[in-house]
Amino acid sequence: MKKIVLLAALAIFSVTGVNAQKKAAKASKIATSKVETPKVDGPGMVFENETIDYGTIPADSDGNRKFVFTNNGNKPLIISNTQGSCGCTVPTTPKEPIAPGAQGFIGVKYATDRAGQSFTKTVTVTSNAVGQETKVLTIKGNVLPRETPATPAAPTKS
Repeated sequence: MKKIVLLAALAIFSVTGVNAQKKAAKASKIATSKVETPKVDGPGMVFENETIDYGTIPADSDGNRKFVFTNNGNKPLIISNTQGSCGCTVPTTPKEPIAPGAQGFIGVKYATDRAGQSFTKTVTVTSNAVGQETKVLTIKGNVLPRETPATPAAPTKS
């Protein structure tokens, strides 16, 4: 009899524990799903970040970065053009339409051979996004000066 009571108690507690875990997992999903992008009627474009900070980087380092975005609309998003504010900032444009709900990216390459300079540049994005046919994105940072090679000491006469 004791074994039956003990077995029944274990079964009840294990079912309660599983239900509590399921509720906790469901609450976690609800909390993370509340951070949704607003939906638009037509093509839309929401960027994860509209500014990329390179920070302080060495001269001649990798200047490639990506602006990631989501089409939060219900029609395909078409990026028709991307334009850097100067020749040192070269963006890449997605060639294919971005489907509703899909992610895409705008690549940007800053010329890090311009050593010893702080920079703030822009990339202008032209698209069919509702309400924001043009969007200006920003890159900024500081490129360290190149290290100058040490000059050899003049030989001393003995």
